[in-house]
Amino acid sequence: MLGLFLEDLEENQVFVSRGRTVTETDIVNFAGLSGDFNPIHLDREAAAEGGYGRPVAHGVLAISMVTGLIDSLGLFRQTMIAMLGIDEWRFHHPVFAGDTIRLRLTILSTRRTRAGDRGVVVRGIEVLNQRGEIVQSGTITVMVKARETRSEESAEQVDRRIGTEA
Repeated sequence: MLGLFLEDLEENQVFVSRGRTVTETDIVNFAGLSGDFNPIHLDREAAAEGGYGRPVAHGVLAISMVTGLIDSLGLFRQTMIAMLGIDEWRFHHPVFAGDTIRLRLTILSTRRTRAGDRGVVVRGIEVLNQRGEIVQSGTITVMVKARETRSEESAEQVDRRIGTEA
């Protein structure tokens, strides 16, 4: 399935993903992949003495899962060119093994690039747990393909240029 092009996106469009349950295996595997073996993530006894009373998932594990949840929506399949940035990311509440997260993606802005064959899309992301609490939020900016190639040159600029060439 082909994803959405720049022209298909409008400000304030909202998309909600399916849920994904975070497991202890996810947390252990992420620790191995990232090299982050902090006891707050892996040691029940040490974590019990911490602020949450039990092991908490790595914050960036949830961000990694966000990219998969976005992909599961199919919105940008074969139309996304690049991820340009993750900005203003906030961690509001912890994520634990057994929590089911989903995301609410809102199109915040779109603009065509000068090249005309692509555009920049700023997406607001809210990660929600099974209780509907926002556990993480931020923006992810991407570059996507445009269906039509348009020049950034305005009609007035074209008229001026044509007038000087005659």
